[in-house]
Amino acid sequence: TDSEVNIRKKTFTEVQTERLEQAERTVLIKCPQKLNGKKLLQYLSSHGNINSHFFFENRGVHALIEFSEKDSIASLQDAIGIPSAAEHHVVPFKSRLFTFALKNTVSQAAEETPVHLSPQSHIPVTELIQKLCHADSISSQMYILLNEYQLTEENIKLRFLACSLVRDFARAYFPDSTVKPFGSSVNTFGKLGCDVDMFLDFHDTRKHAAKMKKGPFEMEYQMKRLPSERLATQKILSVIGDCLDNFGPGCVNVQKILNARCPLVKFSHQPTGFQCDLSVSNSIAIKSSELLYIYGCLDSRVRALVFSVRCWARVHGLTNSVPGTWITNFSLTMMIVFFLQKRSPPIIPTLDQLKELADEKDKHVIGGYDCSFVSDLSKIKRTKNTETLDVLLGDFFEYFGNFDFRKNSINLRKGKEVNKPESSPLYIWNPFEQDLNISKNVNQPQLEKFVAMARESAWILQKEDKTQRMINKEPWGLAALLIPFGKSNPSKMKNRMKGIGSETIRSLLDSLKLNNANSLQKAVGK
Repeated sequence: TDSEVNIRKKTFTEVQTERLEQAERTVLIKCPQKLNGKKLLQYLSSHGNINSHFFFENRGVHALIEFSEKDSIASLQDAIGIPSAAEHHVVPFKSRLFTFALKNTVSQAAEETPVHLSPQSHIPVTELIQKLCHADSISSQMYILLNEYQLTEENIKLRFLACSLVRDFARAYFPDSTVKPFGSSVNTFGKLGCDVDMFLDFHDTRKHAAKMKKGPFEMEYQMKRLPSERLATQKILSVIGDCLDNFGPGCVNVQKILNARCPLVKFSHQPTGFQCDLSVSNSIAIKSSELLYIYGCLDSRVRALVFSVRCWARVHGLTNSVPGTWITNFSLTMMIVFFLQKRSPPIIPTLDQLKELADEKDKHVIGGYDCSFVSDLSKIKRTKNTETLDVLLGDFFEYFGNFDFRKNSINLRKGKEVNKPESSPLYIWNPFEQDLNISKNVNQPQLEKFVAMARESAWILQKEDKTQRMINKEPWGLAALLIPFGKSNPSKMKNRMKGIGSETIRSLLDSLKLNNANSLQKAVGK
């Protein structure tokens, strides 16, 4: 997978801009039940050239169609009618979501042809374990997992389309606004099925600043003034939330959560099948997405390790889809990045090193925090480290199984352990807002459970007889770690937990019993 390194990788912003632009030329069609794919594409081509398309299943077959020209959509929309159901009144909002049915069902049904459907979810863990057993090394097991779980090209297009459809609503009020995805949809670490985090952006300030210098007058819009930015955000989201709720085709379960630290609107977007969270522009969240994008692009081992460890954490109930005292996926990813910064030689650079490589256009100060780092991947030196993923996975568990969490915190800017500034059980410095701990939510029992699981996993990888397990057709390597522990022999596990508070051991073993039943269920469910 490193052969692609020679081609100049696009910057994060270039990729985003390109995908947003593609999404504006895209429509989504609910297809007829008896579908002849060729015929459908042939008809659509009469409205203009089709750049790309795919079919997927989501309560019926849907087609995502990306035209070469935006005008093709207007041409198609001219030919489309308004639904005429007597028992329903419709909200006449014309979106880019259409339903096609056959006019003459009998004659056309005969021409039905099977179409290739692009999967929009990953296989269940139980199926994954079967696949992993056929691999020839832990490293190839990890790449199999990565390939099964990572977002596909098609799924990413669907995510950008969901943002683009929300943007059509925002533009009714704010004509030059954009809606962009951030977080796991774009940082190269998203897995199939993850939510779409999107934010509303109003200003393309830099383009504008240049124009304002011209002419003899200081000129500005008259705008409504509010006592705080937060209040403005809440009002805007409230109205757009109502708008989606009242007029948005396929937008259901709209919840406005305006009093959160970061106000947001949650909704299900049925046409694409995504659960979406809409908030107002958060520059620091974008910077975090870009930083992870850079780390994900620098070395293929980064994503392979992150996906495997996240899957492992999920199976053992160390992470959870609902917020709580668990370690979040973001914290876990930061721990893995930190571990890779500390290899000898390092596999990825520290944030301070990325900052030193930044040029003028990379300088960003947001709310008093310096968020500058290099955006051009070709300026970053490739690592000389050749360690295999087999080694890295074992060493990751070993490293954190023996990490001095009482004394040390994890600092990605420096790439080294530093004394904890305060007493949270797990302290991971926010890479940008440097007075914040991104894992402040994690409590002591959860951290100790993580340590116990890491030790257990390191132990399994060291002790296991791979050849014997392969002959016996037993799960080995990564596959052995994705089966809840404590099943085979809980007493073995107790011996390896020396040095962990006894009050936690009790709750830990209880939660293990609980988890065995739940975690496979959970892992399969999400």
